Amino acid sequence: MKAIIYSALFAGMAFSALAQDMSIEDMGKPDPSLLAAGTYSIDPNHSHIVFEVSHFDISRYTGLVGGLSGTLKIDPKHPEDGQVDIDIQLSGIVSTSTALDAHLKTSDFFDIEKFPTAKFKSTSVKVDGTEAVISGLLTIRDITKPVKLRTRLVGVAVNPMSSLLTVGFDATTKIKRSEFGVTYYVPFISDEVELRISVAFEDTN
Repeated sequence: MKAIIYSALFAGMAFSALAQDMSIEDMGKPDPSLLAAGTYSIDPNHSHIVFEVSHFDISRYTGLVGGLSGTLKIDPKHPEDGQVDIDIQLSGIVSTSTALDAHLKTSDFFDIEKFPTAKFKSTSVKVDGTEAVISGLLTIRDITKPVKLRTRLVGVAVNPMSSLLTVGFDATTKIKRSEFGVTYYVPFISDEVELRISVAFEDTN
């Protein structure tokens, strides 16, 4: 127990010392020219997917999926040639209800014992400044459908916590869950699901 307390205190002091040396110049900028060409890996601690559905047309209900891994291959001189591969560990689904968290993992919804991972793989990128439409294939429950992600470059910087060059993107899309075999309680819980994706990629090479 003492070791845990000492580790927490040390981490807190280290962050405080680092914060004193940080400045506004350390903040990320939505400038693709700051990127180096190469392959970046997802920072799982700062990446997630938010899903939103209509609940009986009474309210909007949201949940969160963490446990993302994958890569981004990018050349800032040729961003249209970029490639994105993301694996989504569905065991990371959480909501405001622990009972719902457990239910979402059953065969009524994602059946994570059979299908523990969802995947996205890009097929094309159309870039317009700091925004892009990334077309790709989304696989859930071993069913693959095309999707388009409307994507925005959030920022590029060397993360002062990790000392790694890091780039962050936000993306949005809508899917119909029934197309992936997730039909439980449609239409009372809406078939259409809005996805908001926030991913940070680190240059770990």
